[in-house]
Amino acid sequence: MNSSEIRTKFLEFFRKRGHAVIPSAPLVPENDPTVLFNTAGMQPLVPYLLGKEHPAGKRLVDVQKCVRTGDIDDIGDNRHLSFFEMLGNWSLGDYFKKEAINWSYEFLTSKEEGLGLDPNRLYVTVFKGEEGIPRDTDAIAIWQDVFKKNGLSIDVAGEDEVMKPGVRIIPLGTKDNFWIAGTTGPCGGDTEIFYDTKPELGPVTGKFVDVVDSFRLIEIWNNVFMEFNKTAEGTYEKLAKPNVDTGMGLERTTAVINGKDHVFATDLFLPILNKISEFSTSDNDKAKRVVADHIRAAVFMIGDGVVPLNTDQGYVLRRLLRRAVRYADMLGMKHGSLFWIAETVIDKYSDFYTNLSTDRERIKQEIDKEEHKFRQTLKVGLKEFEKCATQDISAANAFSLFSSYGFPIDMTIELAKEKGIKVDVDGFKKEFEKHQELSRKGAEQKFKGGLADAGDPMIIRYHTATHLLHQALHDVLGEGVGQKGSNITTERLRFDFSYGSKMTDEQKKKVEDIINEKIAQKLPMNQVNLPREEAEKTGARHFFGEKYGDQISIYFVGNDLASAYSKEFCGGPHVKNTSELAGPEGKWKFKILKEEAVSQGVRRIKAVLE
Repeated sequence: MNSSEIRTKFLEFFRKRGHAVIPSAPLVPENDPTVLFNTAGMQPLVPYLLGKEHPAGKRLVDVQKCVRTGDIDDIGDNRHLSFFEMLGNWSLGDYFKKEAINWSYEFLTSKEEGLGLDPNRLYVTVFKGEEGIPRDTDAIAIWQDVFKKNGLSIDVAGEDEVMKPGVRIIPLGTKDNFWIAGTTGPCGGDTEIFYDTKPELGPVTGKFVDVVDSFRLIEIWNNVFMEFNKTAEGTYEKLAKPNVDTGMGLERTTAVINGKDHVFATDLFLPILNKISEFSTSDNDKAKRVVADHIRAAVFMIGDGVVPLNTDQGYVLRRLLRRAVRYADMLGMKHGSLFWIAETVIDKYSDFYTNLSTDRERIKQEIDKEEHKFRQTLKVGLKEFEKCATQDISAANAFSLFSSYGFPIDMTIELAKEKGIKVDVDGFKKEFEKHQELSRKGAEQKFKGGLADAGDPMIIRYHTATHLLHQALHDVLGEGVGQKGSNITTERLRFDFSYGSKMTDEQKKKVEDIINEKIAQKLPMNQVNLPREEAEKTGARHFFGEKYGDQISIYFVGNDLASAYSKEFCGGPHVKNTSELAGPEGKWKFKILKEEAVSQGVRRIKAVLE
């Protein structure tokens, strides 16, 4: 069963069980400045998991694009990836543990509607109770009922967490089987499903963690049961309406279904690796995997509006592409080969992610341009590295290699490791934060992630301001303007849009005047949910390249939708009235700080309310 069939089966299985199929959100979170990318399937749905009503209803199913680069040094092994897809089904105050557990088992084992896995090879973990939170006896009982009905063993592991013949349920503590988004808020235990990849070795025995570390048991599903609210005092209160948040990684599941030892042996990667082999003169498997992973991630990032830069999302993209160049060189690939690798990635994924096909040429050109740009400085940079590499690399030298020669810090670390010397990484991070355009929170917090500021009043103000800016740009520059991405912090908004030339001072002033006029008019901000076809007829603007579900949430500025000044497909949050953009004392104005090019045909505005 290939990856496309798994995606389709998953969505169809839950659609038949009353779930609305919703599209993947873009990789770049629109209203969450504390994280650079969506790193999990639940991230775009956090407002709804916290109680906000979703326009598609209480049962949802999706395939979410995700990026994680915290383990970038491990990419190329059997399981680490920078880009991946998460299959998820969600209950927003609707069904709970019994349905979630039964459906997950049914989908995994059903030969007709699901994946047809051997039930004898399934094992599950549950929350054992810890830190004053009770043991999840409900999940244990439900699993025992499921297993018993299907003629399977139902024994539960003891406190020693040791697997013995007959043991199929393993209770674990908060570190492994409890989930919370931050330090307070909705949370709960989870139950994870594992698959035995080597049944020929006989019964699964030994300490559970050791069996997992040996790759014999592979996690393929996670059901999170958010049934508590953790208060600021540290107590756990029962939620009136608990939620279910599930996740299953497509890459890992495809490998398990097809009996592969690693994700790179699946149809998700084989066409890409075959193309890389055509250009290679080396059989270095790790290098091939790194190039395949990094170019795949880069294609999706650029498709969602990210361009190579020295800050934020652009910095992550740039380091992936430049790392890909270095590994391509190890393989003896000709200069410009990454352009064709990107073409293969787009061919592989464009049936499901149609924006990749629409944006095909721009994506390939961005990758090609960054490769050529890096090569211009690479030779000189390597010579500079050799001068520094007579001893451990200082923070100043590491930062010089980055700022003057385009060396991502992980590249400097890798080169240093080859020579048996060290790099002052902590010192480099301080230099990086001091010199780069990052928020006051600093780079480390942004890379770490979290959701603490998503409801910050300034974030909400700036989100509404981007809607006004989008419409004002259309008013001043014409209908050729198209949104290409946005990023909001507590200090400013950033808005990327398609336009062929630099804005004049007069044009920028007109945009500012229009927005400040709308703020002064104290217009209400309203929201309505409509069926997709009806929503499209309203003329509401769509976010770049994004697919939408059957029910659309539209936010509009004005008293009614027909005559609204600005109207967009959007999930919120927003202010109630444009007057809130003027600040607590009503004195703030919208001001454009900078308007600049970020790539061919794409401009960027940075603006503030002050």
